[in-house]
Amino acid sequence: MSKEAKASRGTGVVWRQAGLGALSGLLAGYAALATAELVSAAVRPESSPVVSVGGAAIDRTPAAVKDWAIRHFGTNDKLVLQLGILVVLALLALVLGVVAVWYRRIGSAGVLLFGVVGAVAATSRPDSTSVSDALPSVVGAVVGAGLLYWLSGRLRSRRGRARGEEPLVDEGMTVLGGREASMRDEGESGWDRRGFIVAATAAAAASTGVGVLGRSLNGSQGQNAVASRTQVMLPAPASAAAPVPKGAGLRIKGVSPFMTLNQDFYRVDTALVVPKVDATTWRLRIHGKGVARERTLSFDDLLRMPLIERDITLTCVSNEVGGPYVGNARWIGVRLADLLAASGVTPPSKGGPADQLVARSVDGMTIGSPVEDVMDGRDAMLALGMNGQPLPFAHGFPVRMLVPGLYGYVSACKWIQDIELTTFDDYDSYWVKRDWARKAPIKTQSRIDTPKPFARPMAGMVMVAGVAWAQHRGIDKVEVRVDDGPWERATLAAEDTRDTWRQWSYAWEATSGGHTLTVRATDRTGETQTAKRTPTIPDGASGRHSVVVTVD
Repeated sequence: MSKEAKASRGTGVVWRQAGLGALSGLLAGYAALATAELVSAAVRPESSPVVSVGGAAIDRTPAAVKDWAIRHFGTNDKLVLQLGILVVLALLALVLGVVAVWYRRIGSAGVLLFGVVGAVAATSRPDSTSVSDALPSVVGAVVGAGLLYWLSGRLRSRRGRARGEEPLVDEGMTVLGGREASMRDEGESGWDRRGFIVAATAAAAASTGVGVLGRSLNGSQGQNAVASRTQVMLPAPASAAAPVPKGAGLRIKGVSPFMTLNQDFYRVDTALVVPKVDATTWRLRIHGKGVARERTLSFDDLLRMPLIERDITLTCVSNEVGGPYVGNARWIGVRLADLLAASGVTPPSKGGPADQLVARSVDGMTIGSPVEDVMDGRDAMLALGMNGQPLPFAHGFPVRMLVPGLYGYVSACKWIQDIELTTFDDYDSYWVKRDWARKAPIKTQSRIDTPKPFARPMAGMVMVAGVAWAQHRGIDKVEVRVDDGPWERATLAAEDTRDTWRQWSYAWEATSGGHTLTVRATDRTGETQTAKRTPTIPDGASGRHSVVVTVD
């Protein structure tokens, strides 16, 4: 055989072995994640590497980047993050697999290193309460490293394995009639193809079985929570919400329904895995400065208390001008001010030492609310139900907090389990540490729902309509402007309460050509929605919503 042919054949062998090494790396990574999933079932689902690393990534991501992700991916931002983590892990596994072909120990050590990263991420999460959270990542990494070491050994020549050599040389592979064949499949220097294929197939099958079992066990852990929610019977409220006034919801195609269905209600939070909390074992602790009587309450304790029912519109601080992260629902729960008063808490205006209420979630989230706002007479509550049903898991079952008039990041703690009274000087909550404002009343905003941007309505009468909100202040006026013309007053739908959004409509005599429609709202304090555009950080976006249409 000529030198050129030998060189070409040698290059082909190297690429072939690199490819098989990459496959070994992927199988090792797959086994590591599957094993970690199974171990997390014995610890807790949130301790799995993808969830813990994803959570740590969220914690360390700058607020502007998080805002960008929400803006571009919406409620799929968590899925995109998890897929991104899996892609990165797959690429690293490919690289480590190739390295392990020639340097088995180094490749395997790389897998162990990523196990350390996962362990650190798991134990550094706010909701981590034990070093056992590190176990899934550690055990998974050990299994993955061991598998990579074993598979890469199948790729070396038998003679090389006997000598303990690292480089792999395959002198027995050639090409006959376009198909690979082994000149010495059982030869002394040939690599163990059959052994590798059997080992790789067995590893893939075992990993799949382990992963399925882990998923099944993790899923079964939520069965008690699902059962507890199914058994909840919400009692009649002591203070029921008034019927929604006739005419509060406009019958105009394209306008958001006055009441937002549970499945359509926006969800923005940092939980990669929605916590499923068993209501029968759930407890809420109230403690801190100015709390004369610390209390620990069960779900049944709350159900036995006088409940209030209210229609309240919630808004996320990540909602851009004209954005979708606003919704209206009927909530039932315990008045938060009554709970605090029963514990001896008084607001700062009456001499109370605490000006901040820190709510803690089961997933470690902390949300700080002004005590004065919580106790000023508004319908701040610990909600137990939403639109006549127990809270959905995604929206905080068994109990969540909400305060009308405040953005969610300073008021709407889901899966709440702890309330601490403190001061803004003594403690910064999760989002405040990430450059958001300590106090964040909802800004007066309005949105055009119809016509949609770049719509092509016909000339003539076109109904322009949408919603406006200024929770806890109420909407007093909405105006629409066509191009640079004068502001024209829109027709307001009936108002439910000052804590809900309000629909509006404007009959526009549309003329042919391109036009820009702009809306602005004025709240009951007389403040008109500003034209100045600001980003969502640090305390909510401002500006006026506009859409461009072409009239045919």
